[in-house]
Amino acid sequence: MSANVVWHHATVTRQMRQQQNQHPSVIIWFTGLSGSGKSTLAHALEEALYQRGCRTFVMDGDNVRHGLCQDLGFSEADRRENIRRVGEVAKLMLEAGVIVLTAFISPFREDRARVRGLVPHGEFLEVYCEASVAVCEARDVKGLYKRARNGEVANFTGISAPYETPDNPDLVINTASCSVAEGVASLLQLLTERAVISSVTTS
Repeated sequence: MSANVVWHHATVTRQMRQQQNQHPSVIIWFTGLSGSGKSTLAHALEEALYQRGCRTFVMDGDNVRHGLCQDLGFSEADRRENIRRVGEVAKLMLEAGVIVLTAFISPFREDRARVRGLVPHGEFLEVYCEASVAVCEARDVKGLYKRARNGEVANFTGISAPYETPDNPDLVINTASCSVAEGVASLLQLLTERAVISSVTTS
C-alpha cells in the first residue's frame, strides 16, 4: 500500500449509526455447498429482520460476480480473492451499522478465518448450512451438479474441488432435515442470544 494512502476517520461514527438503527451491526456468514440453502436462508432471515425494523443487506455469491468480482474465475486463487473482496466490503458495511448477511460457498477455512479476523471478536457469526453432496445434487436447483458430473464445469465444490467443513461454527443448520422457517427461528434465537436484536422493536 502506498504511503500516501491514509485512512480518513468519519465524523459520523459506527456507534452513532448503530444508535440510530437501534441495533448493533454484525456479519452473518452463511457457508455450505452449492444448493445447501445459503441464499434461501439469508434472504428469509433478512425479511424477518426487516419486519423487526433492522437495517440489513444480503451479499449473494452470484450477484457479487456480476459486478465486484466479475473478473474472477473459479480457480483456488480466484476463489480466495473473491472471499477477500467480499470480506472487505462486509467490513465496510459493518461500519455503516448494517446487519450484513453473506451467502458464499467460501470452501476454505483459512479464508473464512481471515474474514473473521477483520472484525472485532463476536461480530462475525459463521452459519454452516449442512447438507450432503447427495442432498444438494438431488436438488440441483441450478443444474450445476449435472454439468459438473459431465465435465462441463471445472473446479466445482463437492465434485472436483474440496469443501472444508467449519471446525467451530456459531450455528449449524441441517437444511436437509429442517424447514426454512425452522432455520430462521434458529437464526433469530442466535441473534437474540448475541444481543443483536434484543433492543429492536417490531415496526
